[in-house]
Amino acid sequence: MEVETIEKIDIKEDDIAKYNKGKVLNELLTDHTRRQMVRAEKGHEKDEAYVIWATDDYKDEGDDYQFACQIRPELVTGEHANIIMPRVLKDKLQQSKRSKDKAEVFTPSWVCNAQNNLVDEAWFGRKNVFNTESIADDGTHTWEPTKENIAFEGTGKTWEDYIRNTRMEITCGEAPYLVSRYDTTTGEEISLERRIGLLDRKMRVINENVQNLDDWKKWTKIAYHNIYGFEWQGDNLLLAREALFYTLLDYYEDIQKRLGLKPKKLHTATMQSFAYIISWNIWQMDGMKFVIPDTCHEYEEITKIPATLFEEAKEERKTCQCPGCLSGDNTKHNGIYAKIRDWGVFDNDHSDKNGVKGKERCDIQFVDIINKK
Repeated sequence: MEVETIEKIDIKEDDIAKYNKGKVLNELLTDHTRRQMVRAEKGHEKDEAYVIWATDDYKDEGDDYQFACQIRPELVTGEHANIIMPRVLKDKLQQSKRSKDKAEVFTPSWVCNAQNNLVDEAWFGRKNVFNTESIADDGTHTWEPTKENIAFEGTGKTWEDYIRNTRMEITCGEAPYLVSRYDTTTGEEISLERRIGLLDRKMRVINENVQNLDDWKKWTKIAYHNIYGFEWQGDNLLLAREALFYTLLDYYEDIQKRLGLKPKKLHTATMQSFAYIISWNIWQMDGMKFVIPDTCHEYEEITKIPATLFEEAKEERKTCQCPGCLSGDNTKHNGIYAKIRDWGVFDNDHSDKNGVKGKERCDIQFVDIINKK
C-alpha cells in the first residue's frame, strides 16, 4: 500500500490532540456510562472515564495496555502515536488472530453499499436513490453515484425527515456502514461523492439542501444525533469515532465549496461539541449482554447460620457467578449496563410532567430499549 494512501486513512491521534487543547481527543475516548458513575460517586464534574482496550493485542506495551485498562489520551499520543491503526494496515497474523478470537471480519464497501441501498429503497419506495450498483468485466463490484440531487418528490416525506430518521450499526468495528472514508478491507480511499455510509447519505442530503452554514450546523447536529453504533474492542471503537469526526470535517469543507465561501477550519469548540455527540452515540458494549465488556463478575454469597446447642453461630461463604451469565437473562447481569443518549428529549430547560429534565430523562440503559414492550 502506498505511503500517501496510508497517511490518508490512518488518522493520527496527535493531530486530533491539537484541537481545543486536547479536549476533542478526550471526548472521543470518553465512556459516558462510566463517567456518569464516577462523577456521581465523587460529587463533582471533573473526573474522567475512558473506554477500555477490551483486547489483549496491546498487553506487551506495558501495564497500562492490559485488557481492562482505560485508553487514556497519553497512551495513544506522543511516542505511542502509531499504536492504533485501521485493521487493513495491521499485519496478516494479527488480523487472523483477531478474526479467530473475536470474529472480527470487516465488510467490503460494495457489500455495505448494497445493504444500505436496501434500507433506502424501503424508506424512499424506489431503487437506486444514491447510486446504481454494477459488476465490472473483471468481476469487481462497484457503483455509480446518482448525479442529480436526491429527490424526495412522491415519497410523502421531506429531506428533513430523512435526516431525522435514526440508523444504527451493530458490532460496528470501524463503522463501515456508517461512514466510508476508505474501504476497510482494501484500504482504498473513497472520494466524497462516492461515499456510501448511512451518515454519508445524510450529509450528502444536507449539503444539497442547506443555503448557509448556520443551517448546515443545525442539520448536521441532528444527523449525528440520529446515527448510532456499538463495538466491543476499544481500538476499533476509537477508529470508528475518529472516522465519524473526520467525516464531519470532510463535509464541512464540501459545503463551503458549494456555497462559494473561502475555506476555513471548523471552530474547535464546535469540533468538541460534535465529538461529545459521537462519543455518546458510538459506544462500547458487549452486544450479547448489553454491559461494558468484561464487567460481569463473580461475587461472594454469605449465609449466616445461627448458633445451636451444639455449635456456635457461623458463616458459610459461596462464590457465585453473575446471575445474568448463569441464567442467560440479559436483565440480571451484575456488570455495568451501557447507557446511550436519546437526543430527542435532551432538554435542560424544561421539565416533563414528572418534573424530570435533562440527562436524567434521556440517558437510557440500552438493555431497557431492547426489552421495551
